[in-house]
Amino acid sequence: MQEKSTLLSEIKRRRTFAIISHPDAGKTTLTEKLLLYGGAIQLAGSVRARQNQRRAASDWMELEQKRGISITSTALEFPYAGCQINLLDTPGHQDFSEDTYRTLFAADAAVMLLDSAKGVEPQTLKLFAVCRQRGFPILTFINKMDRPGRDPFDLLDEVEKVLGIAAVPLNWPVGSGSDFKGVYETRERQLHLFDRVEHGARRAPVRVANPSDPALAAVIGQDLQATLLDDLELLNAGTDFDMARFLRGQLSPVFFGSAVTNFGVQLFLDRFVELAPPPDDRPLLDGAPYPVDEPFSGFIFKIQANMDPAHRDRIAFMRICSGRFERAMAVTHCPTGKPVRLSQAHRLFGQERIPVEEAFAGDIIGLVNPGVFSLGDSVSAGPSVAFEPIPRFAPERFALLRMANPTQRKPFVKGLEQLSEEGAIQLLFKQAGDFREAILAAIGPLQFDVVQFRLVSEYGVETHIEPLSYSCARWLREVPDALDGSYGTRLVYDSGGHPVLLFESDYWRDRFAQQNKSIALFATHREAELSRT
Repeated sequence: MQEKSTLLSEIKRRRTFAIISHPDAGKTTLTEKLLLYGGAIQLAGSVRARQNQRRAASDWMELEQKRGISITSTALEFPYAGCQINLLDTPGHQDFSEDTYRTLFAADAAVMLLDSAKGVEPQTLKLFAVCRQRGFPILTFINKMDRPGRDPFDLLDEVEKVLGIAAVPLNWPVGSGSDFKGVYETRERQLHLFDRVEHGARRAPVRVANPSDPALAAVIGQDLQATLLDDLELLNAGTDFDMARFLRGQLSPVFFGSAVTNFGVQLFLDRFVELAPPPDDRPLLDGAPYPVDEPFSGFIFKIQANMDPAHRDRIAFMRICSGRFERAMAVTHCPTGKPVRLSQAHRLFGQERIPVEEAFAGDIIGLVNPGVFSLGDSVSAGPSVAFEPIPRFAPERFALLRMANPTQRKPFVKGLEQLSEEGAIQLLFKQAGDFREAILAAIGPLQFDVVQFRLVSEYGVETHIEPLSYSCARWLREVPDALDGSYGTRLVYDSGGHPVLLFESDYWRDRFAQQNKSIALFATHREAELSRT
Protein backbone atom coordinates (compact mmCIF):
# COMPACT_ATOMS: atom_id res chain seq x y z
CA MET A 1 0.00 0.00 0.00
CA GLN A 2 2.83 2.41 0.87
CA GLU A 3 4.58 1.62 -2.42
CA LYS A 4 1.41 2.46 -4.37
CA SER A 5 0.97 5.67 -2.37
CA THR A 6 4.54 6.69 -3.21
CA LEU A 7 3.92 5.90 -6.89
CA LEU A 8 0.78 8.04 -7.01
CA SER A 9 2.55 10.85 -5.17
CA GLU A 10 5.31 10.90 -7.78
CA ILE A 11 2.84 10.81 -10.66
CA LYS A 12 0.89 13.76 -9.21
CA ARG A 13 4.10 15.82 -9.29
CA ARG A 14 4.38 15.50 -13.09
CA ARG A 15 3.30 18.23 -15.51
CA THR A 16 3.74 17.30 -19.18
CA PHE A 17 2.80 19.89 -21.77
CA ALA A 18 3.54 21.26 -25.23
CA ILE A 19 3.58 24.82 -26.55
CA ILE A 20 1.59 25.50 -29.72
CA SER A 21 1.81 28.65 -31.81
CA HIS A 22 2.03 30.16 -35.26
CA PRO A 23 5.61 30.78 -36.49
CA ASP A 24 7.23 33.92 -35.05
CA ALA A 25 4.82 34.20 -32.12
CA GLY A 26 7.82 33.75 -29.78
CA LYS A 27 7.58 30.06 -28.90
CA THR A 28 11.32 29.40 -28.70
CA THR A 29 11.84 32.55 -26.63
CA LEU A 30 9.07 31.58 -24.19
CA THR A 31 10.55 28.09 -23.92
CA GLU A 32 13.94 29.56 -23.03
CA LYS A 33 12.45 31.87 -20.42
CA LEU A 34 10.49 29.05 -18.78
CA LEU A 35 13.77 27.16 -18.54
CA LEU A 36 15.43 30.28 -17.11
CA TYR A 37 12.82 30.76 -14.39
CA GLY A 38 12.75 27.03 -13.77
CA GLY A 39 16.46 27.13 -13.00
CA ALA A 40 17.33 24.76 -15.86
CA ILE A 41 19.57 27.39 -17.49
CA GLN A 42 21.27 30.48 -16.10
CA LEU A 43 21.25 32.65 -19.21
CA ALA A 44 18.49 32.56 -21.82
CA GLY A 45 19.65 32.08 -25.40
CA SER A 46 18.12 33.29 -28.61
CA VAL A 47 17.93 31.71 -32.03
CA ARG A 48 18.79 35.13 -33.40
CA ALA A 49 21.70 35.66 -31.05
CA ARG A 50 25.17 36.56 -32.25
CA GLN A 51 27.65 33.75 -32.60
CA ASN A 52 29.34 34.59 -29.29
CA GLN A 53 26.02 34.35 -27.45
CA ARG A 54 24.41 31.20 -26.17
CA ARG A 55 22.18 29.32 -28.63
CA ALA A 56 18.67 28.21 -27.70
CA ALA A 57 18.67 25.00 -25.65
CA SER A 58 15.67 23.61 -27.51
CA ASP A 59 17.07 24.21 -31.02
CA TRP A 60 19.94 21.72 -31.00
CA MET A 61 19.99 20.70 -34.66
CA GLU A 62 22.54 22.52 -36.85
CA LEU A 63 19.95 23.55 -39.43
CA GLU A 64 17.71 24.97 -36.68
CA GLN A 65 20.55 27.17 -35.49
CA LYS A 66 21.32 28.35 -39.03
CA ARG A 67 17.73 29.17 -39.99
CA GLY A 68 16.57 30.39 -36.59
CA ILE A 69 13.50 28.10 -36.53
CA SER A 70 12.47 24.93 -34.72
CA ILE A 71 12.18 22.04 -37.16
CA THR A 72 12.03 19.07 -34.80
CA SER A 73 10.33 18.36 -31.50
CA THR A 74 12.44 17.84 -28.41
CA ALA A 75 11.95 17.23 -24.69
CA LEU A 76 13.10 19.54 -21.92
CA GLU A 77 12.79 18.57 -18.27
CA PHE A 78 13.25 20.57 -15.08
CA PRO A 79 11.90 20.72 -11.49
CA TYR A 80 9.88 23.70 -10.32
CA ALA A 81 7.87 24.42 -7.17
CA GLY A 82 7.82 20.78 -6.11
CA CYS A 83 6.72 19.58 -9.57
CA GLN A 84 8.59 17.77 -12.32
CA ILE A 85 8.03 19.71 -15.56
CA ASN A 86 8.23 17.91 -18.92
CA LEU A 87 8.16 20.54 -21.66
CA LEU A 88 7.70 19.21 -25.18
CA ASP A 89 9.06 21.81 -27.57
CA THR A 90 7.42 21.53 -30.99
CA PRO A 91 8.06 23.07 -34.42
CA GLY A 92 5.91 26.07 -35.23
CA HIS A 93 6.34 25.95 -39.01
CA GLN A 94 3.38 24.36 -40.79
CA ASP A 95 5.66 22.13 -42.89
CA PHE A 96 6.47 20.19 -39.72
CA SER A 97 2.90 19.90 -38.46
CA GLU A 98 2.94 16.11 -38.36
CA ASP A 99 5.84 16.12 -35.88
CA THR A 100 3.87 18.57 -33.74
CA TYR A 101 0.68 16.47 -33.93
CA ARG A 102 2.54 13.37 -32.76
CA THR A 103 4.12 15.26 -29.89
CA LEU A 104 0.74 16.57 -28.74
CA PHE A 105 -0.30 12.94 -28.25
CA ALA A 106 2.36 12.68 -25.55
CA ALA A 107 1.20 15.79 -23.68
CA ASP A 108 -1.39 16.24 -20.92
CA ALA A 109 -1.93 19.95 -21.56
CA ALA A 110 -0.95 22.68 -24.00
CA VAL A 111 0.13 26.30 -23.78
CA MET A 112 -1.29 28.30 -26.67
CA LEU A 113 0.99 31.23 -27.48
CA LEU A 114 -0.50 34.22 -29.31
CA ASP A 115 1.12 37.33 -30.74
CA SER A 116 -0.59 40.39 -29.19
CA ALA A 117 -0.62 42.16 -32.57
CA LYS A 118 -1.86 39.20 -34.65
CA GLY A 119 -4.10 37.16 -32.35
CA VAL A 120 -5.27 33.75 -33.58
CA GLU A 121 -3.30 32.81 -36.72
CA PRO A 122 -3.83 29.89 -39.16
CA GLN A 123 -1.27 27.45 -37.72
CA THR A 124 -2.48 28.11 -34.18
CA LEU A 125 -6.01 27.35 -35.32
CA LYS A 126 -4.94 23.99 -36.79
CA LEU A 127 -3.00 22.98 -33.69
CA PHE A 128 -5.80 24.11 -31.40
CA ALA A 129 -8.14 21.80 -33.31
CA VAL A 130 -5.85 18.86 -32.48
CA CYS A 131 -5.84 19.85 -28.80
CA ARG A 132 -9.63 20.19 -28.84
CA GLN A 133 -9.89 16.72 -30.37
CA ARG A 134 -7.65 15.39 -27.60
CA GLY A 135 -9.87 17.13 -25.05
CA PHE A 136 -7.07 18.30 -22.83
CA PRO A 137 -6.65 21.64 -21.02
CA ILE A 138 -5.22 24.68 -22.81
CA LEU A 139 -3.61 27.68 -21.15
CA THR A 140 -3.16 30.86 -23.23
CA PHE A 141 -0.17 33.21 -23.07
CA ILE A 142 -0.56 36.43 -25.08
CA ASN A 143 2.97 37.46 -25.93
CA LYS A 144 4.84 40.57 -27.14
CA MET A 145 2.97 43.04 -24.95
CA ASP A 146 6.12 45.21 -25.06
CA ARG A 147 5.27 45.92 -28.72
CA PRO A 148 2.28 47.76 -30.19
CA GLY A 149 -0.63 45.36 -30.28
CA ARG A 150 -4.39 44.97 -30.31
CA ASP A 151 -6.74 45.81 -27.47
CA PRO A 152 -6.67 42.97 -24.89
CA PHE A 153 -10.48 42.75 -24.85
CA ASP A 154 -10.48 42.34 -28.65
CA LEU A 155 -7.97 39.48 -28.32
CA LEU A 156 -10.12 37.72 -25.73
CA ASP A 157 -13.17 38.15 -27.92
CA GLU A 158 -11.33 36.65 -30.92
CA VAL A 159 -10.22 33.62 -28.90
CA GLU A 160 -13.80 32.95 -27.86
CA LYS A 161 -15.39 33.51 -31.28
CA VAL A 162 -12.76 31.89 -33.51
CA LEU A 163 -11.75 28.99 -31.27
CA GLY A 164 -15.03 28.46 -29.47
CA ILE A 165 -13.50 28.37 -26.00
CA ALA A 166 -14.17 30.66 -23.05
CA ALA A 167 -11.18 32.93 -22.31
CA VAL A 168 -10.74 34.08 -18.72
CA PRO A 169 -7.77 36.36 -17.93
CA LEU A 170 -5.93 35.53 -14.70
CA ASN A 171 -3.71 38.56 -15.11
CA TRP A 172 -4.13 41.80 -17.01
CA PRO A 173 -1.63 43.98 -18.87
CA VAL A 174 -0.85 47.53 -17.81
CA GLY A 175 -0.24 49.41 -21.05
CA SER A 176 1.33 48.02 -24.18
CA GLY A 177 4.25 48.73 -26.48
CA SER A 178 6.70 51.24 -25.03
CA ASP A 179 4.16 51.97 -22.24
CA PHE A 180 3.95 48.35 -21.08
CA LYS A 181 4.59 48.51 -17.33
CA GLY A 182 3.66 45.05 -16.10
CA VAL A 183 0.66 42.87 -15.26
CA TYR A 184 -2.05 42.88 -12.64
CA GLU A 185 -2.55 39.49 -10.98
CA THR A 186 -6.28 39.06 -10.37
CA ARG A 187 -6.23 36.38 -7.66
CA GLU A 188 -3.81 38.17 -5.33
CA ARG A 189 -5.18 41.56 -6.44
CA GLN A 190 -1.63 42.83 -6.89
CA LEU A 191 0.10 44.80 -9.59
CA HIS A 192 3.50 43.46 -10.62
CA LEU A 193 5.76 46.07 -12.16
CA PHE A 194 8.82 44.93 -14.04
CA ASP A 195 12.07 46.65 -14.84
CA ARG A 196 13.24 46.17 -18.41
CA VAL A 197 16.48 44.18 -18.57
CA GLU A 198 18.80 44.39 -21.56
CA HIS A 199 18.07 41.52 -23.99
CA GLY A 200 15.69 40.09 -21.35
CA ALA A 201 18.35 37.47 -20.72
CA ARG A 202 18.42 37.39 -16.94
CA ARG A 203 15.61 37.34 -14.39
CA ALA A 204 13.73 40.64 -14.20
CA PRO A 205 13.26 42.22 -10.75
CA VAL A 206 9.71 42.65 -9.52
CA ARG A 207 7.97 45.38 -7.51
CA VAL A 208 4.42 45.09 -6.20
CA ALA A 209 1.93 47.93 -5.74
CA ASN A 210 -1.79 48.38 -5.03
CA PRO A 211 -3.59 49.45 -8.23
CA SER A 212 -5.71 51.96 -6.26
CA ASP A 213 -2.73 53.57 -4.54
CA PRO A 214 -2.55 57.27 -5.56
CA ALA A 215 1.24 56.97 -5.53
CA LEU A 216 0.97 54.50 -8.41
CA ALA A 217 0.17 57.34 -10.80
CA ALA A 218 3.70 58.63 -10.29
CA VAL A 219 5.03 55.27 -11.52
CA ILE A 220 2.74 54.42 -14.44
CA GLY A 221 0.97 57.72 -15.09
CA GLN A 222 -2.58 58.85 -14.33
CA ASP A 223 -3.97 57.70 -17.70
CA LEU A 224 -2.66 54.14 -17.35
CA GLN A 225 -3.89 53.91 -13.78
CA ALA A 226 -7.35 55.11 -14.77
CA THR A 227 -7.46 52.66 -17.69
CA LEU A 228 -6.39 49.81 -15.42
CA LEU A 229 -9.11 50.53 -12.88
CA ASP A 230 -11.75 50.72 -15.64
CA ASP A 231 -10.54 47.43 -17.12
CA LEU A 232 -10.69 45.72 -13.74
CA GLU A 233 -14.34 46.71 -13.34
CA LEU A 234 -15.15 45.09 -16.68
CA LEU A 235 -13.17 41.96 -15.76
CA ASN A 236 -15.06 41.61 -12.48
CA ALA A 237 -18.31 41.55 -14.46
CA GLY A 238 -17.07 38.83 -16.83
CA THR A 239 -16.84 35.03 -16.68
CA ASP A 240 -15.27 33.52 -13.58
CA PHE A 241 -12.56 30.92 -13.85
CA ASP A 242 -13.97 27.39 -13.50
CA MET A 243 -11.41 24.63 -12.89
CA ALA A 244 -13.72 21.84 -14.04
CA ARG A 245 -14.41 23.56 -17.38
CA PHE A 246 -10.70 24.20 -17.82
CA LEU A 247 -9.83 20.53 -17.29
CA ARG A 248 -12.48 19.55 -19.86
CA GLY A 249 -10.92 21.91 -22.42
CA GLN A 250 -13.92 24.25 -22.44
CA LEU A 251 -12.24 27.26 -20.82
CA SER A 252 -8.74 28.68 -21.17
CA PRO A 253 -7.05 30.82 -18.50
CA VAL A 254 -5.29 33.74 -20.22
CA PHE A 255 -2.02 35.39 -19.23
CA PHE A 256 -0.35 38.44 -20.72
CA GLY A 257 3.35 39.17 -20.91
CA SER A 258 6.48 39.54 -22.97
CA ALA A 259 8.79 36.58 -23.14
CA VAL A 260 11.70 38.50 -24.65
CA THR A 261 11.74 40.98 -21.73
CA ASN A 262 10.56 38.50 -19.07
CA PHE A 263 7.34 40.37 -18.29
CA GLY A 264 4.83 37.93 -16.78
CA VAL A 265 6.80 34.73 -17.41
CA GLN A 266 7.36 33.72 -13.79
CA LEU A 267 3.79 34.63 -12.83
CA PHE A 268 2.60 32.37 -15.63
CA LEU A 269 4.87 29.50 -14.55
CA ASP A 270 3.68 29.78 -10.94
CA ARG A 271 0.05 29.48 -11.97
CA PHE A 272 0.81 26.81 -14.58
CA VAL A 273 2.05 24.29 -12.00
CA GLU A 274 -1.12 24.90 -9.98
CA LEU A 275 -3.55 24.58 -12.87
CA ALA A 276 -2.04 22.04 -15.29
CA PRO A 277 -3.21 18.49 -14.54
CA PRO A 278 -0.94 15.59 -13.60
CA PRO A 279 -0.99 12.46 -15.79
CA ASP A 280 -4.33 10.68 -15.98
CA ASP A 281 -5.52 7.30 -17.23
CA ARG A 282 -4.56 6.82 -20.89
CA PRO A 283 -7.11 5.70 -23.52
CA LEU A 284 -6.47 2.33 -25.14
CA LEU A 285 -7.22 1.44 -28.73
CA ASP A 286 -10.74 0.34 -27.76
CA GLY A 287 -11.33 3.59 -25.84
CA ALA A 288 -11.07 2.09 -22.37
CA PRO A 289 -8.89 4.06 -19.90
CA TYR A 290 -5.67 2.41 -18.72
CA PRO A 291 -4.96 3.44 -15.09
CA VAL A 292 -1.76 5.37 -14.33
CA ASP A 293 -1.03 3.12 -11.34
CA GLU A 294 -0.88 -0.07 -13.43
CA PRO A 295 2.56 -1.67 -14.05
CA PHE A 296 4.94 0.29 -16.26
CA SER A 297 3.79 1.00 -19.81
CA GLY A 298 4.55 3.61 -22.47
CA PHE A 299 4.45 4.38 -26.18
CA ILE A 300 6.89 5.75 -28.75
CA PHE A 301 5.81 9.12 -30.15
CA LYS A 302 9.02 10.24 -31.84
CA ILE A 303 12.24 8.78 -33.26
CA GLN A 304 15.28 10.96 -33.89
CA ALA A 305 18.45 9.85 -35.67
CA ASN A 306 21.92 11.24 -35.00
CA MET A 307 21.19 13.39 -31.96
CA ASP A 308 24.75 12.51 -30.96
CA PRO A 309 26.87 12.75 -34.14
CA ALA A 310 29.71 10.91 -32.42
CA HIS A 311 27.62 7.76 -31.99
CA ARG A 312 25.24 7.95 -35.00
CA ASP A 313 22.50 6.30 -32.98
CA ARG A 314 18.73 6.68 -32.98
CA ILE A 315 16.70 7.79 -29.98
CA ALA A 316 13.11 6.68 -29.46
CA PHE A 317 11.15 9.18 -27.38
CA MET A 318 8.80 7.36 -25.03
CA ARG A 319 5.92 8.81 -23.05
CA ILE A 320 5.45 6.78 -19.87
CA CYS A 321 1.73 6.12 -19.45
CA SER A 322 1.60 4.13 -16.24
CA GLY A 323 3.67 2.90 -13.33
CA ARG A 324 7.36 3.26 -12.59
CA PHE A 325 10.29 2.81 -14.95
CA GLU A 326 13.55 1.28 -13.68
CA ARG A 327 16.81 1.07 -15.57
CA ALA A 328 17.37 -2.25 -17.38
CA MET A 329 13.84 -3.46 -16.65
CA ALA A 330 12.45 -6.19 -18.87
CA VAL A 331 9.30 -5.33 -20.81
CA THR A 332 7.23 -6.70 -23.66
CA HIS A 333 7.32 -5.01 -27.06
CA CYS A 334 3.56 -5.19 -27.51
CA PRO A 335 3.31 -5.18 -31.35
CA THR A 336 5.55 -8.25 -31.63
CA GLY A 337 5.18 -9.84 -28.20
CA LYS A 338 8.98 -10.05 -27.91
CA PRO A 339 10.85 -9.30 -24.66
CA VAL A 340 13.01 -6.15 -24.60
CA ARG A 341 15.39 -4.94 -21.90
CA LEU A 342 15.41 -1.14 -21.52
CA SER A 343 19.05 -0.82 -20.52
CA GLN A 344 19.99 2.38 -22.36
CA ALA A 345 17.49 4.98 -21.17
CA HIS A 346 18.11 8.69 -20.77
CA ARG A 347 16.43 11.79 -19.54
CA LEU A 348 16.50 14.40 -22.27
CA PHE A 349 17.27 18.08 -22.29
CA GLY A 350 17.39 19.12 -25.93
CA GLN A 351 20.41 17.29 -27.30
CA GLU A 352 21.84 16.45 -23.88
CA ARG A 353 21.30 13.03 -22.33
CA ILE A 354 21.47 11.97 -18.69
CA PRO A 355 21.21 8.27 -17.77
CA VAL A 356 17.95 7.67 -15.94
CA GLU A 357 17.55 5.23 -13.07
CA GLU A 358 13.81 5.69 -12.57
CA ALA A 359 10.92 7.63 -14.07
CA PHE A 360 7.17 7.74 -13.62
CA ALA A 361 3.96 8.14 -15.62
CA GLY A 362 4.05 11.48 -17.39
CA ASP A 363 7.81 11.50 -17.86
CA ILE A 364 9.52 11.43 -21.24
CA ILE A 365 12.56 9.19 -21.61
CA GLY A 366 14.84 8.51 -24.54
CA LEU A 367 15.69 4.93 -25.49
CA VAL A 368 18.59 4.05 -27.74
CA ASN A 369 16.80 2.34 -30.61
CA PRO A 370 18.62 -0.55 -32.31
CA GLY A 371 15.84 -0.80 -34.88
CA VAL A 372 13.29 -2.36 -32.52
CA PHE A 373 10.90 0.55 -32.06
CA SER A 374 8.62 2.26 -34.56
CA LEU A 375 6.32 5.24 -34.15
CA GLY A 376 3.29 4.33 -32.07
CA ASP A 377 4.76 1.13 -30.60
CA SER A 378 3.81 0.40 -26.99
CA VAL A 379 5.75 -1.50 -24.33
CA SER A 380 4.54 -2.92 -21.05
CA ALA A 381 5.87 -4.61 -17.93
CA GLY A 382 2.39 -6.02 -17.35
CA PRO A 383 -0.28 -7.15 -19.80
CA SER A 384 0.14 -6.26 -23.46
CA VAL A 385 -1.48 -2.91 -24.24
CA ALA A 386 -2.30 -0.95 -27.38
CA PHE A 387 -2.84 2.75 -26.85
CA GLU A 388 -4.85 4.92 -29.21
CA PRO A 389 -2.94 5.25 -32.49
CA ILE A 390 -0.84 8.26 -33.38
CA PRO A 391 -2.31 9.85 -36.51
CA ARG A 392 -0.52 9.87 -39.85
CA PHE A 393 -1.38 12.36 -42.54
CA ALA A 394 -1.51 12.09 -46.31
CA PRO A 395 1.48 13.89 -47.88
CA GLU A 396 0.82 16.89 -50.13
CA ARG A 397 4.27 17.52 -51.65
CA PHE A 398 6.41 15.09 -53.65
CA ALA A 399 9.92 15.20 -55.06
CA LEU A 400 12.28 12.81 -56.80
CA LEU A 401 15.61 12.37 -54.98
CA ARG A 402 18.78 11.06 -56.64
CA MET A 403 22.33 10.52 -55.47
CA ALA A 404 24.89 12.93 -56.93
CA ASN A 405 27.48 10.13 -56.67
CA PRO A 406 26.25 6.55 -57.39
CA THR A 407 29.11 5.11 -55.28
CA GLN A 408 27.41 6.49 -52.13
CA ARG A 409 24.47 4.13 -52.38
CA LYS A 410 25.01 2.51 -48.97
CA PRO A 411 25.01 5.73 -46.87
CA PHE A 412 22.24 7.12 -49.13
CA VAL A 413 19.95 4.16 -48.38
CA LYS A 414 20.85 4.17 -44.67
CA GLY A 415 20.18 7.89 -44.40
CA LEU A 416 16.81 7.72 -46.13
CA GLU A 417 15.71 4.72 -44.08
CA GLN A 418 16.60 6.39 -40.79
CA LEU A 419 15.12 9.76 -41.71
CA SER A 420 11.87 8.16 -42.89
CA GLU A 421 11.78 6.17 -39.64
CA GLU A 422 11.46 9.50 -37.83
CA GLY A 423 8.18 10.11 -39.65
CA ALA A 424 9.04 13.56 -41.05
CA ILE A 425 8.96 12.19 -44.59
CA GLN A 426 7.60 9.12 -46.31
CA LEU A 427 9.43 7.17 -48.99
CA LEU A 428 7.76 6.06 -52.21
CA PHE A 429 9.27 4.06 -55.06
CA LYS A 430 8.54 3.35 -58.70
CA GLN A 431 9.27 -0.26 -57.85
CA ALA A 432 9.09 -1.48 -54.27
CA GLY A 433 12.39 -0.90 -52.45
CA ASP A 434 14.23 0.58 -55.46
CA PHE A 435 16.27 3.46 -53.99
CA ARG A 436 17.78 4.52 -57.31
CA GLU A 437 14.93 6.98 -57.76
CA ALA A 438 13.32 7.49 -54.39
CA ILE A 439 10.30 9.76 -54.14
CA LEU A 440 10.08 11.91 -51.03
CA ALA A 441 6.55 12.59 -49.76
CA ALA A 442 5.94 15.23 -47.11
CA ILE A 443 3.48 17.76 -45.72
CA GLY A 444 5.53 20.77 -46.85
CA PRO A 445 8.50 21.60 -49.10
CA LEU A 446 10.77 22.73 -46.27
CA GLN A 447 11.02 19.09 -45.23
CA PHE A 448 12.82 18.36 -48.51
CA ASP A 449 15.46 20.98 -47.63
CA VAL A 450 15.91 19.34 -44.25
CA VAL A 451 16.37 15.89 -45.81
CA GLN A 452 19.00 17.15 -48.25
CA PHE A 453 20.83 19.08 -45.53
CA ARG A 454 20.85 16.14 -43.13
CA LEU A 455 21.96 13.66 -45.80
CA VAL A 456 25.02 15.86 -46.37
CA SER A 457 25.79 16.81 -42.77
CA GLU A 458 25.01 13.46 -41.11
CA TYR A 459 25.66 10.89 -43.85
CA GLY A 460 28.02 12.69 -46.24
CA VAL A 461 25.72 12.20 -49.24
CA GLU A 462 25.11 14.90 -51.85
CA THR A 463 21.76 14.65 -53.66
CA HIS A 464 19.75 16.25 -56.44
CA ILE A 465 16.06 16.91 -55.98
CA GLU A 466 13.34 17.37 -58.58
CA PRO A 467 9.89 18.55 -57.45
CA LEU A 468 7.01 16.53 -58.88
CA SER A 469 3.62 17.89 -59.93
CA TYR A 470 1.58 15.54 -57.72
CA SER A 471 -0.36 16.98 -54.78
CA CYS A 472 -2.34 14.04 -53.41
CA ALA A 473 -1.61 10.44 -52.40
CA ARG A 474 -4.05 7.62 -51.70
CA TRP A 475 -3.28 4.09 -50.51
CA LEU A 476 -4.84 0.94 -51.97
CA ARG A 477 -5.51 -2.47 -50.43
CA GLU A 478 -3.91 -4.16 -53.45
CA VAL A 479 -2.80 -3.39 -56.99
CA PRO A 480 -5.86 -3.46 -59.26
CA ASP A 481 -5.85 -5.30 -62.60
CA ALA A 482 -6.61 -2.09 -64.49
CA LEU A 483 -6.85 1.61 -63.78
CA ASP A 484 -9.40 3.66 -65.72
CA GLY A 485 -9.13 7.41 -66.10
CA SER A 486 -5.54 7.26 -64.94
CA TYR A 487 -4.34 10.45 -66.65
CA GLY A 488 -2.69 12.66 -64.00
CA THR A 489 -2.19 9.54 -61.88
CA ARG A 490 0.86 7.45 -61.02
CA LEU A 491 1.16 4.09 -59.27
CA VAL A 492 4.06 3.82 -56.78
CA TYR A 493 4.87 1.80 -53.63
CA ASP A 494 5.63 2.85 -50.07
CA SER A 495 8.54 1.55 -48.00
CA GLY A 496 6.47 -1.45 -46.94
CA GLY A 497 5.70 -2.39 -50.56
CA HIS A 498 2.08 -1.22 -50.35
CA PRO A 499 0.55 0.33 -53.50
CA VAL A 500 -0.05 4.08 -53.56
CA LEU A 501 -1.67 6.26 -56.20
CA LEU A 502 -0.37 9.79 -56.75
CA PHE A 503 -2.69 12.38 -58.26
CA GLU A 504 -1.78 15.70 -59.80
CA SER A 505 -4.82 17.36 -58.26
CA ASP A 506 -7.99 16.72 -56.30
CA TYR A 507 -9.81 16.83 -59.62
CA TRP A 508 -7.97 13.78 -60.95
CA ARG A 509 -8.42 11.99 -57.62
CA ASP A 510 -12.18 12.56 -57.68
CA ARG A 511 -12.41 11.62 -61.37
CA PHE A 512 -10.50 8.40 -60.72
CA ALA A 513 -12.80 7.56 -57.81
CA GLN A 514 -15.88 8.07 -59.99
CA GLN A 515 -14.56 5.83 -62.77
CA ASN A 516 -13.21 3.13 -60.42
CA LYS A 517 -15.94 2.74 -57.82
CA SER A 518 -14.74 -0.76 -56.91
CA ILE A 519 -11.31 0.56 -55.87
CA ALA A 520 -11.24 2.03 -52.37
CA LEU A 521 -8.86 4.95 -51.73
CA PHE A 522 -7.37 5.62 -48.29
CA ALA A 523 -5.52 8.66 -46.95
CA THR A 524 -2.94 6.51 -45.10
CA HIS A 525 -1.69 2.94 -45.16
CA ARG A 526 -3.10 2.40 -41.66
CA GLU A 527 -6.60 3.23 -42.89
CA ALA A 528 -6.17 0.75 -45.73
CA GLU A 529 -5.09 -1.96 -43.28
CA LEU A 530 -7.93 -1.27 -40.87
CA SER A 531 -10.41 -1.55 -43.72
CA ARG A 532 -9.43 -5.19 -44.16
CA THR A 533 -10.90 -5.96 -40.75
